[in-house]
Amino acid sequence: MALPLVGLPAVFLVALVSATLLPMGSEPAVFALVKANAAMFWPAILVATAGNTLGGGVSWAMGYAAERGYERWRHHAPRHPRLLQWLQRLGPKGCLLSWLPLVGDPLCALAGWLRLPLLPCLAYMAVGKFLRYLIMTSLLLWVFPGEFAP
Repeated sequence: MALPLVGLPAVFLVALVSATLLPMGSEPAVFALVKANAAMFWPAILVATAGNTLGGGVSWAMGYAAERGYERWRHHAPRHPRLLQWLQRLGPKGCLLSWLPLVGDPLCALAGWLRLPLLPCLAYMAVGKFLRYLIMTSLLLWVFPGEFAP
């Protein structure tokens, strides 16, 4: 895991998959890589952010496609319950909350469902996810400061 040729692609893949609607966390992979090789702190944070943001984009696309299919099937204007109305009011800025456990990934899909613009959504997702990885990894390194023993 400490080798950049193995560790960073693994972190990217885990972060990407965990940002879809699959129940999985990527923080342990980031933490393990950083504990194995402290020089990988920033590369791991940045690669995890990129993978998780791309996964959020996949969730956005799934929501977009689901809404289009639903509208074709139902043949009427979409109904927007309160959560959707709240997200629509916030716009792409709501994707800043995509870092939240349990609700963050569905939030990305809802942004696609509402057809919020993809690029601003991805930008806000990236900011939130970067801050999450930075804070979580730093906190874990502070709580578990000892050397990592594979």
